[in-house]
Amino acid sequence: MEHTLHVTSEIGTLKRLLVHSPDSGLGKVVPSKAQDWLFEDIVHLDTIRKDEYDYYTKLLLYFLDPEKIKGKLLEIDQNDRQFFKPDSPDFYRSDKVVELQWLLAELLDDAAIRSQLIASVAAIEGCTFEIQQQLADYSANELSKTFISGTSIDKQLLFAPIPNFIFTRDIGITIKDHVLLNKPAKKARTREALLSKYIFFYHPMFAQWKKHIIELNDSNQSFLMPEEEEDDRKTTLEGGDIMVVSANHLLVGVSERTSAEAAAMITNVMFEKGLMDKVTIVRIPKKRDYMHIDTVFTQVKRDVWVMLGNFSRKAVKHEDDNAVERILQVKKEEKIKITQFHKKCPDNPVFFDSLEDLLVDISINDLHCENEVRFIFSGNNEFPYNAREQWTDSCNLLALKEGVVLGYDRNDKTTEAFRKAGFTIIHVKDLLPQLEAGTISPQTMTDTLILMPSAELSRARGGFHCMSMPLWREEI
Repeated sequence: MEHTLHVTSEIGTLKRLLVHSPDSGLGKVVPSKAQDWLFEDIVHLDTIRKDEYDYYTKLLLYFLDPEKIKGKLLEIDQNDRQFFKPDSPDFYRSDKVVELQWLLAELLDDAAIRSQLIASVAAIEGCTFEIQQQLADYSANELSKTFISGTSIDKQLLFAPIPNFIFTRDIGITIKDHVLLNKPAKKARTREALLSKYIFFYHPMFAQWKKHIIELNDSNQSFLMPEEEEDDRKTTLEGGDIMVVSANHLLVGVSERTSAEAAAMITNVMFEKGLMDKVTIVRIPKKRDYMHIDTVFTQVKRDVWVMLGNFSRKAVKHEDDNAVERILQVKKEEKIKITQFHKKCPDNPVFFDSLEDLLVDISINDLHCENEVRFIFSGNNEFPYNAREQWTDSCNLLALKEGVVLGYDRNDKTTEAFRKAGFTIIHVKDLLPQLEAGTISPQTMTDTLILMPSAELSRARGGFHCMSMPLWREEI
């Protein structure tokens, strides 16, 4: 079967993506390590799986691979989650909604790769030789599970879990028919990057694109810097800071997780390979609230974006302040710097004053919109809901197709802003029975915000944009 790899937008109809459902490692995050492992809180594993993430899996299958689920919903719900477990004989095994643990298990059937990965994981995790030998006796399924969860088959914790593996956006990004691999900023994600690299370079699904995989090197200087300065010169990149907004325009965030060094390298690589004509660098404040650019804005339609109002024209120009407040700069502005490089003249960049200006420019000049470009603001731009709901991923939406997006059900004010903008609002629990009955069809859905249960998922600080790595979107 041919596995298309092709992404030229954020909103083209989604045809194939990489996901990872919550594994037992999430249930082992302890309060003292939560922030080191990049979680805000500890989550309840059974709830995050059964009552939240499983709805995401079902919905993706109805949209991308309906043969796996249509007519089977009742049976799936009564089968003790076997349908959702990558190591179960009843696992859904879709080549369109592609589970990383399943891919890794398939890869580990190859004896040479298996041996290399065991040695590599044992080295980066500081395992004893005895544990390394023990891992060599595991089946491919068991080994895949252990590499991800950190737990042995007899339930011993051999090394730390990698709970962020559910955020598949951050292992790499598909740019046209290339994959740009990440270089994680945080030590907690080192094993994720290693497993991802092996999957992309060695799994048969990606065999024909082996020469289309892009990796970034560290700069020479970073090796020779004193430790306190080394972090400033590191090349770090996470997929949440990369957006393919059109066939010829890439956005790169410089953030808490992606360095300016990486942004410069990506820009040069895009131009050298002829992949992009324009690369826009969006430098946002390095703070936990924002993390990546996709926590600040995502695209809904060619002419509709959801974003945090702090970076709108009004906020940047202090238009809502009175004269005295504006002159005294009473309200501290959150700085955002936007620099757009063009392949033909990289030494003559274009600058944008606000994120809103950039997104309008993309809609009009890249996507050729003739309608007025509209913005839906986090928390309906009302204090304190704007900040509260951005924290729980109101701006981090995944488009299944143009205008049909997934978001958390807890962001009430943002939901209301979508309703006012003319969108249909439907909860996934109400939508699934209608998809099963055929009274609603994914093909005919338009302008819809699908609300997803989020009490536990939102504690992990990432929405559905973070929990997806599109491999193939149709052209818009």
